[in-house]
Amino acid sequence: MIKNTFSHIKGVGEKAEKLLWDHNIHSWDDFLNADTHPVSPAKVTHISENLTLSKKAIQEKDHAYFSKQMVSKNHWRLFNEFKDSAAFIDIETTGLDKRYSKITTIVLYDGKNIKHFVSGINLFDFAPEANKYKLFISYNGKTFDIPFLEYFLNRKFTQSHIDLRYVLKGLGFQGGLKSCEKQFGLSRNELDGVDGYLAVWLWMEYKKRKNENALETLLAYNTEDVINLEFLMHKAYNLQLEKTPFSQTHILPIPPRPKVPFKADTELVKKIIQRIYQY
Repeated sequence: MIKNTFSHIKGVGEKAEKLLWDHNIHSWDDFLNADTHPVSPAKVTHISENLTLSKKAIQEKDHAYFSKQMVSKNHWRLFNEFKDSAAFIDIETTGLDKRYSKITTIVLYDGKNIKHFVSGINLFDFAPEANKYKLFISYNGKTFDIPFLEYFLNRKFTQSHIDLRYVLKGLGFQGGLKSCEKQFGLSRNELDGVDGYLAVWLWMEYKKRKNENALETLLAYNTEDVINLEFLMHKAYNLQLEKTPFSQTHILPIPPRPKVPFKADTELVKKIIQRIYQY
């Protein structure tokens, strides 16, 4: 989709981009090879010069060139071009305020491998691992996960970032990650009903009682987040394509769901819920 995009060029808005598409100028090569254009000669020169730079950025896999110039609601267009260097990321914490809370677990999924990081074990291995990727994909990560990670790990992450909260909102899907999952028919089965609040209790159970089943359940829950992000990213990408001329040619197949490598202890979850609400 990147090579069909013109609105990343300064001075070319979405109306101008649609005008080009409506005149069957669907790609950069179409524009550069066209005999006539539906824009002024000065704009033709300007766009042509920028498309040369765009081609160079693609060759160099320069994600930042595009993400810095594109409006954030169009960042979904980065996915297909950079999906081989993308990481789905989700964190669990002891609270919402990064100044007074800590990260307990992080799960990173690159479409092939699921990698987990646990406080007190290998949490600080996350940053060098994350640096292998050019693109982060999250749900509400721009507001929560990435600022929390940067504060807690005392480092800056410069990857481009697709935040599905805003991509899905633009498609009419409201609410948190669990709500969006349900709207797409996803079920977490034995982990249905587990949320961020219960995740804190699972961490406390692990730390205070040395209960490894609690940690395994927490990691199972955290892993469900990133696996479902992959599904939602593909669905959102295909739905966004329906607003363009490329809905039949650029559609992405939904990848098979990977197996969660952690086993949730459903009895433990029930006991913790009973403990929380005392019934």
